Amino acid sequence: MNFIISTISILISVAFYTILERKILGYIQIRKGPNKVGLMGILQPFADAIKLFNKNLITAENMNFSMVYMTPAFSLMISIIMIPIISFNNYPMFDNKHTILLFFILSTMSVYFILMIGWTANSKYCHLGSIRSVAQMISYEVSFFLIILFIAIMSNSYLLTQISESQILLYFFWGNMILFMIWTTSCLAETNRSPFDFAEGESELVSGFNVEYMGGWFALIFLAEYMSMLILSLMSTIMFFKQLNNLNSMMILIMFSLLLIWVRGTLPRFRYDMLMKLSWKIFLPMSLFMVPLSMFMSFYFI
Repeated sequence: MNFIISTISILISVAFYTILERKILGYIQIRKGPNKVGLMGILQPFADAIKLFNKNLITAENMNFSMVYMTPAFSLMISIIMIPIISFNNYPMFDNKHTILLFFILSTMSVYFILMIGWTANSKYCHLGSIRSVAQMISYEVSFFLIILFIAIMSNSYLLTQISESQILLYFFWGNMILFMIWTTSCLAETNRSPFDFAEGESELVSGFNVEYMGGWFALIFLAEYMSMLILSLMSTIMFFKQLNNLNSMMILIMFSLLLIWVRGTLPRFRYDMLMKLSWKIFLPMSLFMVPLSMFMSFYFI
């Protein structure tokens, strides 16, 4: 029952997260954003959902029909499966000693579904977009895992509740701001968000890996993307700023979620070679340096 209530709550929050993004991007560009449906456009996401799920699905002859129908739902399902491992107020729905490793495994599985979304459509634009997305996500998962390992060493546990309890005296954010910056950038790259949105590079790939997907398929793919953004915001708050059990941590969660939107309205898209250079030549050496440092700190000071 807790899982059902949490899933419905996060799906509703995803709907309002999309309207928040459109309003913030509108004001960044000195315009209003959606403001017709409901009070100040508050019901716009529900109108969009009704429109998208009522559209006819058009399939090309060379599509793999069964896979095309399943893969968008699978990509959303992976994001939903992550919900029980997140502990709210020190009570995780899925009690496991290795919750942070389980989170990493599930987040890496989304790579396969993006590859399947691009491959099953049998379109060159879809295929190129998905290959670029997979290369990008795999590159940043290396530093992503090293930062998770750093947090696990600092807290001497893979359990999210224990990681939270280790920050009672001092947040891991203080003293690890560079690592937090690398983590935030990796979160943007993992979710294919601007300035790393190469999977849907409109200027050269039309719309990237989702170009052949319309209606309900399109809605499911983007529900998965925005849900993964919210889940990463939750995980970032727990890993660097303690548990989600007071107003302070909720404000940090909201600020991190807004940061992911604000970056899109501010920074231009990277070049692809610069993306790979940032991952392998800058983030990886810095992450590799920080993990032994964390071992030294945890051995002598904790």
